[in-house]
Amino acid sequence: MTLLHSSLVALSFGTVVFAAHIARTPAVQRDSTVSTLSASQLAAFAPFTQFARAAYCPSSKITNWQCGQACNALPGFQPTLTGGDGNAIQLFFVGYWPQKNSVVVAHEGTDPLKLQSVLTDLNLGKTNLDPALFPGLPDGIEVAKGFTEEHAKTATQILGEVKNLLGKHAGASVTLAGHSLGGALSEMEAVFMKLNLPAGTAIKAVTYGTPRVGNAAWAQFVDAQVPDYTRINNENDVIPILPGRFLGFQHPHGEVHILSPGHAVSCPGDEDATDSQCTIKSTPNILDGNVVEHLGPYEGILIGTLACF
Repeated sequence: MTLLHSSLVALSFGTVVFAAHIARTPAVQRDSTVSTLSASQLAAFAPFTQFARAAYCPSSKITNWQCGQACNALPGFQPTLTGGDGNAIQLFFVGYWPQKNSVVVAHEGTDPLKLQSVLTDLNLGKTNLDPALFPGLPDGIEVAKGFTEEHAKTATQILGEVKNLLGKHAGASVTLAGHSLGGALSEMEAVFMKLNLPAGTAIKAVTYGTPRVGNAAWAQFVDAQVPDYTRINNENDVIPILPGRFLGFQHPHGEVHILSPGHAVSCPGDEDATDSQCTIKSTPNILDGNVVEHLGPYEGILIGTLACF
């Protein structure tokens, strides 16, 4: 079953995978310092991994926070809004996390068994963002059209619930989590929240196996607006190297690369880390990648539809 799921994930990105294989551009060469994460630093990501995992679970299980291992790992979390159908609209949930005094928004990633979510991934022409949703953007920012359209479907509803919860919990922060397509949505959501919430609201985003979302101007804007952003890549997962940089896409800062269980490094910059341990060097093209590793395990935690139990 896992192999079937993984193969379908590969198929969902098939058009871009082929293009990435035949054409690539080199990374910008800059000085960088790669640091090894300690066991405690790695362990600290586990709650966010579980939120990303829970986002794949049916809303009926999220509403009462009874989604199995992911929910059990986060006792006390209080979901207040669920939505999506996992096809035309990715599943999502919003809730309050008392342990961290944080409002959490989590988005489901691609379920390759659902046609429309697959087509979202394949709609990779770049477009401008809606200024009504993203006010005050500088010129030149472009984001993959499929991601932009998917985010717009739920943005206003989610923002309303986040504001409602922030009004009830003084000093609360906002946390975004997601895997795969859900990671792309969470990256966009982090910037969206920054631009639409009161100044001073702390925003944190942790994403997993996230594809490239936008162009270099987008990556630089993410860097400026959301300094507390971590992108976790697992071993030789191919999804984070898509869409190709030759198409004008670029990741923002924040890569943590899991090299093997218990061993991960932090790679600085916007894909300009030249160390062999960082993704753009260790997985320069799909021939060096393994799509099975897209699902994890992320320090022992699998993420995806089949991991919701």
